[in-house]
Amino acid sequence: MVSGLAPTPRDPILRDGTAHLYRFRPNEDPVRRVGGGLPLLLVPSLINRWYILDLREGFSLSRAMVDAGLDTWCLDWGVPEDEDRFLSWDDVVARLARAIRAVRRETGAERVGLLGYCMGGPLSAIQTALAPDSIAALVNLAGPVDFSHGGQLTHQTDPRWFDAQSIADAGNVPPHMMQSGFVALRPTLQVSKWVSYLDRAHDPAFRAGFDALEAWSGDNISFPGAAYATYVGDLYQKNALVKGEHRVAGRRVDLSAIDCPVLTVVTDRDTICPPLAASALNDHASSRDAEVFVVPGGHVGAVVGNKAATVLYPKLASWLTARLAA
Repeated sequence: MVSGLAPTPRDPILRDGTAHLYRFRPNEDPVRRVGGGLPLLLVPSLINRWYILDLREGFSLSRAMVDAGLDTWCLDWGVPEDEDRFLSWDDVVARLARAIRAVRRETGAERVGLLGYCMGGPLSAIQTALAPDSIAALVNLAGPVDFSHGGQLTHQTDPRWFDAQSIADAGNVPPHMMQSGFVALRPTLQVSKWVSYLDRAHDPAFRAGFDALEAWSGDNISFPGAAYATYVGDLYQKNALVKGEHRVAGRRVDLSAIDCPVLTVVTDRDTICPPLAASALNDHASSRDAEVFVVPGGHVGAVVGNKAATVLYPKLASWLTARLAA
């Protein structure tokens, strides 16, 4: 294990199945909610380890939010066990809803801010649409909402040649199976990555970043089978979310019910979530305060790359602070 990963001090507040809810400690400040502001819950992808949002010193979104004075929390989805093959998409959304209630209960806040990254983006949008009165502000960080603009991943999962239910029937979908699909998006990436490494291996700072990102990218987890079948079948193949046909626990998810401030962050070289797939949230929400912010980089690099601390983190901090302040 590479040292220095997930460096921001945190406390576990709740365990829910394999999931954990963390509260990050403020920096030398006994007042957790500066100025009485509302808390912020970070929602990472279901199939990647949460600490991409707290990768290492100087490259940590969560630390940047803490340093901005925000009472910052994170939902760690955990590592699925064999029996989690039966964990449904409804169960996943319900787990997010319970995390939000726990944050509200612990802080006494009526509403929270949500920041969803990657698959955490559509999950956060779905939960906000189902319970809009509990969400004060929503950030969609490179999360697909209109899956007709999902690019190569939408093509790969086309129902004419892809049967998501058959794959899920075998159990949890293993990381290597999902990673093969991501590798197919940029087949030469592995070669170019190692060529770049050889070219810059003399630089200690580069090696530190490379090692941290390699450790995280090799720490992927399985996708619960039942949830996978719904995510691919309903969202990718039917594009049910933007069509207003997606249902969670029998309730129709209406994105127009989202009326809180919305910030959608898109990356200019994202093959996993092309910009139009993410920015569609702003088109379907009814928020009067809605913005699309473009950052340089790819799906992961934009969040932990060299420009994240000077471009992405300050934007998120200023936007959220203004909307979660007392």
